[in-house]
Amino acid sequence: MSTLTATPKTPETPETPETAVGAASRPVHRVTGRRVLASEWAKLWSLRSTWITLGLGLLFLVAFGVIAASHYTSNIDSGRHPDRDFATATAVSLSLFGTNFAQLALGVLGVLVTAGEYSTGMIRSTLTAVPRRLPVLWSKAAVLGAVALVLATAGAFAAFLAGSRIVSGTPAAMGLGHAGVVRSLLGAGLYLGLVGVIGTALGALLRSVAGGISVLVAAFMLVPGLVSLLPTSWQGHIVAYLPSHAGESVFALTHDPTALSPGAGLVVFLGWTALALAGASYRLLRGDV
Repeated sequence: MSTLTATPKTPETPETPETAVGAASRPVHRVTGRRVLASEWAKLWSLRSTWITLGLGLLFLVAFGVIAASHYTSNIDSGRHPDRDFATATAVSLSLFGTNFAQLALGVLGVLVTAGEYSTGMIRSTLTAVPRRLPVLWSKAAVLGAVALVLATAGAFAAFLAGSRIVSGTPAAMGLGHAGVVRSLLGAGLYLGLVGVIGTALGALLRSVAGGISVLVAAFMLVPGLVSLLPTSWQGHIVAYLPSHAGESVFALTHDPTALSPGAGLVVFLGWTALALAGASYRLLRGDV
């Protein structure tokens, strides 16, 4: 006689009150603009390159301003005529002499913030957490732009206060109360902040640290030199609208007839910034990571 043995069904684990409470208390995080900004802020300050490049940018801005002011004063005290580059110098132009060097440091930091994530592969985790993608770019640009703006503005005022003491008693002497001085110093901070945003956009557009830095250096340093090789009749229609020259007009205390006014220069430079961000946005939406 054979005996059939029925296998008893294993009852499902009943839901206890503790299990229900644990499931209900599990936090649900929504992706919001504030949280994306906080995430990018934390990532920015976690990088060693952030501290290095920001320190270099501040050092370049203040140190070269002090050196230029000291060189000008030494020529005046020794009875020599100032160099041609310093013949019409003012305390503002001398103090902001290091702007061209500081823009490289802040622009390179912008490239590292975005292109660095592509080189390490961290961008996949970032875009998984923020699937809409564009808030990541806006947050990176906003965070870096704000940090660069604050640092550059503080550096510009520090360089001017130090430089104006050095050139006191010379034809270049002026104080904060002189017309246009505060505008020039604030304009320098705004210009350098936007350079950081452009660097961020170039890093997202090219997705390469070397490529982004190369384009940044070419746009702000190489192209103006190449344009000087064009016929003189062409230069007047091109030079003023280049990113570097349009940006310089934002913080220049005096303007020659071929340069843009501060307002027009700011509009043109904002246009270059928007163009870089538009290209980065298109690549971020259409390209695969």
